[in-house]
Amino acid sequence: MTTLHPTVERAQALIDFERHDQARDLLARHLAEVPDDLSAWIKIGYCHLNTGQTELARDAASQALKLAPADYGAFILRAQSLTRGAGSSWREAEPVLREAVRADPGHWFGYAMLADAVCRMSLIRHAQANNLKELPRDGLDAVLCEATNLAAKALQLGPEEVYAHEVAIQIASFALDAEAVDRFDRALLRIDPTHAEALARQTRKAARAPGVKAAEAADLYASGLAAAPDSTDLQRGLDQATYRMLRGVRWLALLCVGLAGAMLDLFAVEGKLQRELPLQLGQRLWYLVPMTVIWLVGALLRYRRRRAGVRLNVQSLIRRHRWSRIVLGQAAWAMLCALIISQVPWTARTLPQVLFWAGLAPTFATIWFDRPRTR
Repeated sequence: MTTLHPTVERAQALIDFERHDQARDLLARHLAEVPDDLSAWIKIGYCHLNTGQTELARDAASQALKLAPADYGAFILRAQSLTRGAGSSWREAEPVLREAVRADPGHWFGYAMLADAVCRMSLIRHAQANNLKELPRDGLDAVLCEATNLAAKALQLGPEEVYAHEVAIQIASFALDAEAVDRFDRALLRIDPTHAEALARQTRKAARAPGVKAAEAADLYASGLAAAPDSTDLQRGLDQATYRMLRGVRWLALLCVGLAGAMLDLFAVEGKLQRELPLQLGQRLWYLVPMTVIWLVGALLRYRRRRAGVRLNVQSLIRRHRWSRIVLGQAAWAMLCALIISQVPWTARTLPQVLFWAGLAPTFATIWFDRPRTR
């Protein structure tokens, strides 16, 4: 095992605390005195890399490779500096990574990064060779065969490493191997339960399963967000599920309008005698009982059973999303029409019929129009 110079050890401690600028200055002074310290060149290269100075990181990697032309760490630094920042090039990084794997065939990271590079470059070469403007939806298994094998080797050497699983998922996604993506996602979440992308995919899969209702999907997305609160995919899914819940409110309002129309026998049916108008006060008040039950069971209780995150998102979405406010406005308008139809002592059915269609038609007209917004 190589013994580090005390200055390099202090710099490493600073790097561990992400104090890269201080570590870089310390290493720069050390290299001015000891310019042939391989470890110092590699570590200052990572300091440059982590502060966005990729050109200086490449220079540091070149200096390290001059001192040790077959050093694994120097190859990896060189490859990482080539794939970040302005002028990044996975094409140039690929041969460097092949050298890294040859230098240390027992390290998982070299295989994982090489699999990443080979995947990207194989797809580019395939598209260029076949003059494709976009990649086909299938038939990429053979193109990605080498990348798949390299990713498998990385997982064999580093079964608990997040990046190895991420690369394997990327390759399986390009190959349209949904089963493999699902398997790698579950393995990745066992290692890192808060991994945002894997969590979003697994949550989306569960939420879109047959038979899962909007309220259940909202609970699933809220649970995912509790583990990965910065995930935009999970937030988008929660917003869509919440909007689907709000859309359901209109059906409750339409049902109330329908019951009000039925109570007044607004439309004559052959062979059936219509009720005499005006209805008695007791009959009109009785209508409020089924209407209350509809809203209590259909909206209030279902809303209160949801996770706190879902309830908060309902309020947030109403403030943020114009169509959510339109949906609630339509439900309120339909309920207003239903109440006027049912509670006013009408002596004729003409005006209630107008109110019936006024409450029903505008809502029905938009229910299908805004359906794509739930996807």
